[in-house]
This record gives sequence, structure tokens and C-alpha cells, in this order.
Amino acid sequence: MVTRMILPEAKLALTQFRALCITGPRQSGKTTLSKQLFKGKPYVNFENPSVQHEAELTPEAFLKKYRGGAVFDEVQRVPHIFRYLQEMLDNNTKRGQFILTGSNNFLLQEQVSQSLAGRAGYLSLLPFSYAELANAKLAAKDVNKHILTGGYPEIWNEQLIPGTWLNSYIQTYVQRDVRLLRNISNLAAFNRFIYLCANYAGQILNRDELAQQTGVDTKTILAWLGLLENSYIIYLLQPWYNNMNKRIVKSPKLYFYDTGLLCHLLGIKSIASLKKNNAYGALFENWVITEIKKNNFNAGQNEGMYYFRDNVGNEVDLITEKNEAPLAIEIKAATKVSSSMLKGLQFWQKNQPKGQSILLHGGNTNEIVNDRLGIAPWTEVANL
Repeated sequence: MVTRMILPEAKLALTQFRALCITGPRQSGKTTLSKQLFKGKPYVNFENPSVQHEAELTPEAFLKKYRGGAVFDEVQRVPHIFRYLQEMLDNNTKRGQFILTGSNNFLLQEQVSQSLAGRAGYLSLLPFSYAELANAKLAAKDVNKHILTGGYPEIWNEQLIPGTWLNSYIQTYVQRDVRLLRNISNLAAFNRFIYLCANYAGQILNRDELAQQTGVDTKTILAWLGLLENSYIIYLLQPWYNNMNKRIVKSPKLYFYDTGLLCHLLGIKSIASLKKNNAYGALFENWVITEIKKNNFNAGQNEGMYYFRDNVGNEVDLITEKNEAPLAIEIKAATKVSSSMLKGLQFWQKNQPKGQSILLHGGNTNEIVNDRLGIAPWTEVANL
């Protein structure tokens, strides 16, 4: 069994808040984690039609059955129950009474901010990270295995064929979850939009171009991007804003939360085809940045990740703000390191004299260049 690294943070949150909200993509392990945290307490799944109907029909009577606490799974399906839950938590200030899970960030966060502000903590759980798999001695020695497979727990736990499982995942998401969130009349266009997003992975987002290729207006693209973000399919990496006296790019870059899903959308079915793909560098970059994002989420940190690029071509793939001084990370898929790979980091260091920098690459080289610049293999992502 893979021990989830978010476990200590979740246990701490249950000592600080009356309820804990755990959000994340479908099949990321939220239910398993919740049951592990709340052994012996009732588990209620609101995707069960009869349970959902009962909670909607008589919410007060329904909640009275769980005065001792419970796990409420996919609770965003019964949004009105939050008002009654608020009253229950106000009458009993004991910590760690409920765990509320949801696969839609917007719906759950909206209800929490409106009804449970100050009463509930909030954590995001993503699929397995490389660090978690390495600790469980399940990690592969080839980074391409991780890029192609992604991190969804069921694939790793059951040793499933990623493409077959992910194909079903996409169909379920498009046909069921999207309709729950928004009334999309043109599902064919939305499906095309998802596949187009895959081709933009690792690139600066051009919403107008995406709208033209999809065949809808820019306003619709903005709404659909929001759907994918709130369902943990994609995220947008924002540019670094600073006082470096340079004109910088101000549009976000698009990444996928799971590179296995991304590879499937791109039609990549084997490690051989992955390595030959023209987008291999972007896929490697996407995997590294998402792994660091997973590490942040598992530590309860949701912010502080950016990229840098100015109008003359100076760029750094990732800037993180975990500590007082920012850490600049350049990501290269190549297995052999060359001095040209350090160009962006060297520019960054001239303008950020207190910042640390690291080149993370697809090979095995591990070297200290100077007191502020290091070169590390891809496996080091577990510690970033």
C-alpha cells in the first residue's frame, strides 16, 4: 500500500478544524484517505441516488444520524446541506468531526467559503507522486514509465493498462461530470477542445487561437478552461511578476495534472513513441512541474509556483517561493548536460543575487556548479 504524503497534514488539520475538506480529481484516492483518517466512522457517498435524495428531502433529519461525525463523499452534489451542517458545527465546536470530499474544486470551495468559513480546513489530494511511489518501492527506474503511466492510484495498485483505463476516465468525465457542472450543448466541440488543450501542454496559452481552432468564441473557451481547472484536469502556471526592469510575458502556461492522461490524449501508447514524439520535452517538463505541485499540495501549500520569460527570450521553466529567496528550476529532458542549458538560470542569477537555482534533467548527472547553482537528475524531483 502506498502511504500518502499528505497524511500528516490531514491529521494536523483535523486537530485544528471542525471539518476537513479534501478536494482533488476523480480517482485520486480521496475516499481511501478519508476512510484511513476516520476509521470506524460512517461513510456516506452522495453519488448514491437514494442517499442524495434523502439528504435533499430532509437535510436536518439526515444530518442528525451523523452527530458523531462521518465522511461525506462528493458532498458538492447536495450544496444546500452546507447551511444545515454550519448550524451543527456551530453547536458543537469539537475538532475533526467531518471529512468532506469533492471532485470539483469550484463547487466545494464556493460552499465552504459561504457556509463553513473558519469551521473547515481545506486540502487538495492529487494522484500518486513519484516521491510516494519511490517510498513504497514501486517507482520505475525509467522516468518515461512515470510520464506515460501518470499517477492515478488504481492504475498502479492493480497494474492496469493505462490507455484502457484512461479512455474510460475521459468518457466518464465528459459524459457525466461536465454535464453536472455546466449545460454544454455541443459536447463534440468540448471534446475537441480537450484534445486541443493537450497539444498546448507546456506552452503559453493563446485563448483566441484555441477558440478559433475549437470553433467557439473566446468567452466559451474561458468558461471551459475553468471547468477543466476546477475538475483538476489542467492548471495554469502564472508568470513571475517582479521588478527586474524587463518586459515580461504576462500570459499563463497550460499544464495537465496527470501526464498519463495527457499522453493518452496525444495518442502516445508506448515508451518508444513517447521518446520519439516532438512534444517529448514539453511532456517531461509537464511531469516535473506537476510532481513539484503534488509535493506542495501534500505539504498543504497551494501557491508560489510561476514561470519566467521576458520579451527577448530569457526564460526559466519554474520559479518556486517555498523559502524567503525564490528557487529557479530549469527543466531539460536531455540525458546529457551542456553549458547552454544553464543560460536561463545564469540570467536569473544576475537579477536575483539571493536566489538559488537548479537544472533538473533526464540523466544521472549530479553536480554543484557554484554555491547558488546545482545540476540534478530527474529523481531529485522527489525532494523539491
